[in-house]
Amino acid sequence: MPKLSGESFRYIRVCVDSYESGAMKGRCYHPSMDGGGCGFKSLTQLLVSVEEAFDAANFPQSFTAKRSFAPLPDSKPEAMPEATQTGALGTFVIRIMFRQHASWQGSVTWLEGKGEQTFRSVLELILLLDSALGGCREGGEPS
Repeated sequence: MPKLSGESFRYIRVCVDSYESGAMKGRCYHPSMDGGGCGFKSLTQLLVSVEEAFDAANFPQSFTAKRSFAPLPDSKPEAMPEATQTGALGTFVIRIMFRQHASWQGSVTWLEGKGEQTFRSVLELILLLDSALGGCREGGEPS
């Protein structure tokens, strides 16, 4: 696939529906995903789905080669309709500027909190998401 360009391919919309005991569940949307989006049941599944979407679009281009212990299975997450694009607990728009040093660099906007922060790694992104959702008790209700 040729390299795609355009600002819209830098954005992932993450809709978080539940956050219990640190486990995030919801949906994410990107133009290169089948049906426009997919569901996730864990943070790991979210990150892998987003990385696969960027690899499929070849944009933003990764600066490192992927490594793994074994060949990854050829499985795709369940497609989700694009119409529902807000999360029950929170909605985040993640803008990936670069994929360098085996990580992501960019900014995340919390739509309900009306705040934007930059991040230099996926770990920093995870901590920002957790700080926004950390006020949620088990059962998905805000504290």
